[in-house]
Amino acid sequence: MKLLQLSLVILISLASAATSAPIYARPGCKDRCGGVRIPYPFGIGTGCYINEWYAVDCNLSTPYLSAINNLRLLSLNLENQTMAVNVSMNSNCADTIRNNSQILSVDLGDSPFLFSREDNKFTVEGCGNAVILEQNNLVTGCSTICPNQTNNPRNNCYGINCCQTTIPYYLKTYTIDTTRLQSQDSGGVCGSAFLVDEQMYSFGKFSRQSAFVGNSFVPISLRWTLRLEEIGESDCSSMTREDLYLGNGTNIESYKCTCKPIEEGSPYLTNGCQAVGPCATCINGCVQINGTGNFTCLPTQARGKSSTTGVILGVSISIGVLLLTATTFALYKLIQKTKDKRQKARFFKRNGGLLLKQQETTDEGLVDKTTLFTAKELEKATDHFHENRILGRGGQGTVYKGMLTDGRIVAVKRSKIVDESQLEQFINEVVILSQVNHRNVVKLLGCCLETEVPLLVSEFVSNGTLYEQIHNETDEFPMTLNTRLRIATEIAGALAYLHSATSIPIYHRDIKSTNILMDDKFRAKVSDFGTSRFVSIDQTHLTTLVKGTFGYLDPEYFQSSQFTEKSDVYSFGVVLVELLTGERPISVTRIGEHRSLATHFMLAMEEGEGMGVFDRRIVEEGGRVEVMAVAELALRCLNLNGKNRPTMKEVALELERIRASYLPSGNGVGKLKYNGGMEEEMILFSYDDDDIPSTSTY
Repeated sequence: MKLLQLSLVILISLASAATSAPIYARPGCKDRCGGVRIPYPFGIGTGCYINEWYAVDCNLSTPYLSAINNLRLLSLNLENQTMAVNVSMNSNCADTIRNNSQILSVDLGDSPFLFSREDNKFTVEGCGNAVILEQNNLVTGCSTICPNQTNNPRNNCYGINCCQTTIPYYLKTYTIDTTRLQSQDSGGVCGSAFLVDEQMYSFGKFSRQSAFVGNSFVPISLRWTLRLEEIGESDCSSMTREDLYLGNGTNIESYKCTCKPIEEGSPYLTNGCQAVGPCATCINGCVQINGTGNFTCLPTQARGKSSTTGVILGVSISIGVLLLTATTFALYKLIQKTKDKRQKARFFKRNGGLLLKQQETTDEGLVDKTTLFTAKELEKATDHFHENRILGRGGQGTVYKGMLTDGRIVAVKRSKIVDESQLEQFINEVVILSQVNHRNVVKLLGCCLETEVPLLVSEFVSNGTLYEQIHNETDEFPMTLNTRLRIATEIAGALAYLHSATSIPIYHRDIKSTNILMDDKFRAKVSDFGTSRFVSIDQTHLTTLVKGTFGYLDPEYFQSSQFTEKSDVYSFGVVLVELLTGERPISVTRIGEHRSLATHFMLAMEEGEGMGVFDRRIVEEGGRVEVMAVAELALRCLNLNGKNRPTMKEVALELERIRASYLPSGNGVGKLKYNGGMEEEMILFSYDDDDIPSTSTY
């Protein structure tokens, strides 16, 4: 039904186009100024003309050519490619002899306009002779005699009081030289010599009376030219080339478009030419009447049965083409949809989707634990991964901010590469991290496996990173000693949970202040598990390629390639020193071994100058005993021998103890509680901004 409606619309449009009015100007442009039609390539207003030479100013219903001294435009002829303009002239109105006087006319310069040789005549009125010169070379001239009688009319200009002659070629500029040119009698016509449009002169289409004022105007015909590249922009169906001779051995190449004899409009515009007169309403065609130049419609019977057959055939072909186009488009969309579906299935398999489904099948507890997002859903959430949505870039990929259809704000991580040898490990991590539920660990919400690279979706954390809070402190969130102790305790508690309380221990492998995010209440959240690894409970270490960030990297791991839980402890120790000193992990101002913050801190502590490296703000707050206790704990975490470092569980407990000793009485106490002597349970207290204690258990 829709196709039939579309066919009818097209047929009606074709029928209406056949009877539409001729088009002379570009859409939105005027095609008249006063009584003068202004067809394209000329135009009134910006964007209405083909180039600046063809710009027309319409001032008080009078058109002017702004590009050539604001000459008044009298008429335009598309067929002859000419225009008539008013040009000023000088006349001798006194009964004196003028010898060798010169009247300079318009210099067309670099414009695409020429003085037309076909339409202009060199005309002399009065007694004497005059010549027209081009660069001091004679072009043409004529002379007159003046018997004692009145002037002849203009259409009888044959040498008595008036003479005319043609110009042999097109001119860009000219000079008129007169000799003994004067009026016949004291009250007669002024003696004048000028170039003039022959038709307008013969039929008196300019004011002869104006010649008495000394500086009057005459109509001159100009030929306008167009280059091939200019016409190439239009919809010219009939184009001819002309070589216009300039008289100095050179030609100007000009191109012209024309409408058919039965059409009017500007041939330089798309659909500008339209049938007019009787032919505009002809159904069966149009023929010229012999010897008259007129056209008439063919009668219906002249075409007979063949006309009806042609109409039916034309309509049938049109509908067939439309049906074929619609079918082809629908088939293309179907093929494209099938290809996209197969490609998504291939990506899903390559990215470990089958392994994920297999794990959910074998373990009923994993069903619906991991949310699988669609590619379309995440593209919509991130505005097709627009650059404005980028939260950060890292070695593992790019993180985008997104909003799901249910209104949740999320972070979408787009990995850089896919290591197919690690697919099983990757799926295991996704499954286990989806089950991790700790207030100080960024929650993994799900993933998308049907894209070229896997996409991980996690909760959005709004207040930037710990690195930014330490090194770009603001009044909104001052980094007091209590705040730093709380943040350190929260990080340690999260790492202890990952090492000890999950079903399979998780080693983060890239602990640093830029991977610690701050939520809306400025609580710490451990993030970015792109390099994390899982180990079995009986496993003591992982042997891997060394990955991490200089300044935080465990020297023992760097040398042996064996990553243990104590490697995370070392990295946490660097973060702890950052919190104490406010310094960056790698300094560009310190030199030698002091460039590393960890080494600089340990050397200062060994030399008894620890107080000199601590952040001045926390030293001034007091609590030096607690600061030194944290510094001693940091030294233990940074021990070069991993076996001598404490576990994260021990670090978390020690930080709780230090923090409890620093806080005013009644705000919370870190303690050990034993459940019948069989199992140790650690209750970690954390404090929000309103100092209301809450607990997390692992």
